Amino acid sequence: MNGIRAAIRHPFWQALAILVIAFVAIEFGIPVLPDSADVPASVVLQYMVTVLVGVLIYVSDNEQRWTQFREPIRAVLVEPRLTPVRWSLLAAVPALVGWVAYGQVATRVEAPPILRSIHPAPPAEITFRSRPMTLTGLENPLRAVRDSLPDFVGEGKRIYYQNCLPCHGDHLDGQGHFAPGFNPLPANFQDDGTIAQLTESFVFWRIAKGGPGLPREGAPWNSAMPAWEDFLTEREIWAVILFLYEQTGRRPRTWEKTGDGHD
Repeated sequence: MNGIRAAIRHPFWQALAILVIAFVAIEFGIPVLPDSADVPASVVLQYMVTVLVGVLIYVSDNEQRWTQFREPIRAVLVEPRLTPVRWSLLAAVPALVGWVAYGQVATRVEAPPILRSIHPAPPAEITFRSRPMTLTGLENPLRAVRDSLPDFVGEGKRIYYQNCLPCHGDHLDGQGHFAPGFNPLPANFQDDGTIAQLTESFVFWRIAKGGPGLPREGAPWNSAMPAWEDFLTEREIWAVILFLYEQTGRRPRTWEKTGDGHD
């Protein structure tokens, strides 16, 4: 009984107990989503390193406690009576490292990952500021007012440089000064594979809903773009879209007409 009490008071065994309890709490105590896997190993490692640093700070901030903490470690390394323990550790540590390394490189039979779609399929209908809006067959209404088209483009330019430039860049190439911090990178509107392949209603949807509006096929990396419907009006978004196509020299994809005149 006295030995148990002494162990409970000893800094080394206290530190070891804290690490064990922390691992169990992190591995099994953190709630995860019902359809998700266990807590990622990287998360467990990050928290365990944080706990370890905290423990080392605690045991080393007092000279007496630090001396007591080192006693069992020193004994294992130098005392003849603990030679079997040294040999056991000499065999166990490399074996543990090898087992972890093997687990990282071993071939696993798993379901294929869900590939991220750069241009996920848009919904047929969205709500814009609580108002329903049908995307199918929708064209940019500002294009119909041809006499005011240059004014709309100018308005879109102003809005772009006030709001979009930090990410999408001065040249609309996705190389804004915030861009390196994002995964995926902001869209490069100069690329043939972006707005040149899209209808203007698709672009409206992506601007209005931003990253939070991405469907499942837009995972595993969500766009960092905010939902601009919270900041811009419908007209302002359409004006920005006009500016994007005008500035890049691209032509938006148009809705195909069927033989009966319907989309």
